[in-house]
Amino acid sequence: MAELGLAIEARGLRFGYGREPVIDDVSLALQPGEMLGVIGPNGSGKSTLLRLLSGVLAPQAGEVRVRGQLLAQYTRRQLGRAIAVVPQETAISFPFSVTEVVLMGRSPHLGGFAFEEGRDLEVARQAMARTGVLELAARSIHELSGGERQRVILARALAQEADILLLDEPAAFLDIRHEVEIYDLLHELQGDGKSIISVLHDLNLAALYCDRVALLKAGRLVEIGPPAAVITYANLTAVYDTEVYVDVNDITGAVNVLPLSRAYRQQLRRQA
Repeated sequence: MAELGLAIEARGLRFGYGREPVIDDVSLALQPGEMLGVIGPNGSGKSTLLRLLSGVLAPQAGEVRVRGQLLAQYTRRQLGRAIAVVPQETAISFPFSVTEVVLMGRSPHLGGFAFEEGRDLEVARQAMARTGVLELAARSIHELSGGERQRVILARALAQEADILLLDEPAAFLDIRHEVEIYDLLHELQGDGKSIISVLHDLNLAALYCDRVALLKAGRLVEIGPPAAVITYANLTAVYDTEVYVDVNDITGAVNVLPLSRAYRQQLRRQA
């Protein structure tokens, strides 16, 4: 029986492109107003998991529920009003303006042949302002840098006005300033009642911003819980197969991860 009140609940998910599963018996839940980070090495199944949770892929076993209802029972428009997705990469072949791209987020709220109205334009403007791309509104999406494009795609997701956001490395192309700004914005959106799942490679960002993190390895869920309980020396060395130094940041109070170079590891061995 599905647990009431959850934004998303996944049970026993399994998916593979061949004989070997990419996602194998993964279960997790997203609480309302929570930010859940998904971490793990390359090829661990993070992006595939996000596609299963968003309905882009159908699980070969298990189920996904959104607000207690099976994901498969949602129409495309209903799902667009419930979940907004920011993929890792977005291909846009036509040279749409930034405003036009952001307005695409309003499609779940429009009829089949309806055009955007004043409120849609205002929602799009606010989304562009919150993501710092309002000054780019008239520019072609093809003229933008990778980081600017990523912020436009986030603005498009905000324009959907969905309560659930699923993001696949939203800060992947951003410098440190815009990286922090994006996660500051996601933290603000939590305060607005949004429920968020974000795939991250940066473990320090995950520790700083996420309420809980889910650690994947080879398609399986290793551990899920508060960052301090999951982002540990034992877990990271086992999952990432490398040496790291894990400590608590004196300023933020969050777990801090420092990878150790080969030269430093060799130096430690000589001193041992």
